[in-house]
Amino acid sequence: MHDLLGYVSRPVSEAALRAWTRTIAHGRDRGDVPGWVLVTIMTAGLVTALWLVADDKLKELFNNALDGVVGNAP
Repeated sequence: MHDLLGYVSRPVSEAALRAWTRTIAHGRDRGDVPGWVLVTIMTAGLVTALWLVADDKLKELFNNALDGVVGNAP
């Protein structure tokens, strides 16, 4: 079984190294920066919208959770 794993994993490792060398090492992979910026902005907008709508409930939920852990101090 160990020989089979070595037989399969070596070509896979070599192929992964060749793919990495072609893309990363030669500077062709620039990524999808506009897509990630859009995802970040949309996430921030969604969090802000939820916060504006549910601010009072979130505060109540947080305070109840703390009271459940710590208890009401005198």
